[in-house]
Amino acid sequence: MEYLDFFFRPKSIAVVGASRQPRKIGHVIFRNLIDLGFPGKVYPVNPNATTILGRRSFGSVTEIDDEVELAVIATPSAIVPSSVEDCAKSKVKAGIIISGGFKETGEDGRKLEEESLDIARRAGMRLIGPNCMGIYDTYNYIDTLFLPRYRLKRPPRGDIAFISQSGAFGAAVLDWAAELGIGISKFVSLGNKADIDEVEILKYLEDDPTAKCIAVYIEGTNRGRELSETLKEVTARKPVIVLKGGMTPEGQSAALSHTGILAGTPQIYEAMIKQTGAIRAETAEELLDFSVALSHQPLPQGNRVMILTNAGGFGVLTADSVSKLGLKLAKLNDETIRQIKGKMPSTVIVKNPLDLVGDADPERYEIALESLTRDPNIDSMIIIILVQTPEIDPEIVDVLTNVTSFYKKPMLVTTVGGELTQMLTKMFSESGISTYPTPERTVKAIKALTTCAQNRMRTESGM
Repeated sequence: MEYLDFFFRPKSIAVVGASRQPRKIGHVIFRNLIDLGFPGKVYPVNPNATTILGRRSFGSVTEIDDEVELAVIATPSAIVPSSVEDCAKSKVKAGIIISGGFKETGEDGRKLEEESLDIARRAGMRLIGPNCMGIYDTYNYIDTLFLPRYRLKRPPRGDIAFISQSGAFGAAVLDWAAELGIGISKFVSLGNKADIDEVEILKYLEDDPTAKCIAVYIEGTNRGRELSETLKEVTARKPVIVLKGGMTPEGQSAALSHTGILAGTPQIYEAMIKQTGAIRAETAEELLDFSVALSHQPLPQGNRVMILTNAGGFGVLTADSVSKLGLKLAKLNDETIRQIKGKMPSTVIVKNPLDLVGDADPERYEIALESLTRDPNIDSMIIIILVQTPEIDPEIVDVLTNVTSFYKKPMLVTTVGGELTQMLTKMFSESGISTYPTPERTVKAIKALTTCAQNRMRTESGM
């Protein structure tokens, strides 16, 4: 898969269709690469400009004296084949076709796509797209997204790799992740998948040390058997979460007009995801929630969940969700109960959920966690913190950060509320603590971790 390095680790990039006009796609892409600090050379290509953003502009890729490893093509669809031809003449190794107007629009567009692909194949040039957003790579400083940074926030560097067939869906999730402080390693928008598809990207990410888990949004595939085999191989090494679009007749029709690819039978995809050990997400929210948990948390040894809270009602709701999703409430051993009761006020309810009551401060959480983290009956833990209570302050972040530094089991946080809660949530996220705004979402994330662990054990046992 070394040829994919030309997309993610190129030494030089040409932006074909770069523009002097700030609102044009080619201008935004060129500026993004410069602003992000791409360490290699970036060449603007526009026959009608002499300079763009202070850099010499070339009339064609063929006029660039230096070797170009990656071309980002953002020209009208009608001239994309000639742009690819110029790249082929210059021995460009890889191309990202951002432009739309191909097979998703009908027969004329299909011919343009096939012509572009044929030119690239004859030259040994690989393509991503067309009709895509391209790549965002936080480790290699590549940003080909055509949305300006003041409109679409970019997530910080992290360890979630994200593959999306839809550029717009992927961009929205990136913006959402950035707002929440969730880090991304790589984002790849595949678009029409005329050449490179999810199978090849998954194989590449399998060996990528910056990707601890992989999130995938897919509408359809032309290589079902290869995708199934690849998912089985990748999930044996790292978690893969899959959100499938086009699970209804209406959605399947929309998928065909979106990227020109048939969505396929929902039952087949459901079976494939389950059999390969991937984790299925049913919503964009779950795709992001599960990715956060699976990239930050260790896998549990079983399904016994401990709930620690300063809000009894939320403890009850969390217990309900644990039961509904087929998990179990952990039963505290006698020594744990004895230790906690000996250090807590009589108002604290020492069971599961363990209710520290409304006047709990960070120190009370710390005391409880000292005992709970040593209890062998607990496989994973949910910490509920309502920050509106007067005794809770930012010190709680340090308490949980210290615990996660040595605790080798999943520990997720639920905190519900407005502005103050959002501030604390961001602090947790920046400290690598998986945090969710409702009990139900937290428990679903625990369920995803547990399912992943069970799948991994089945794979290792050869079942």
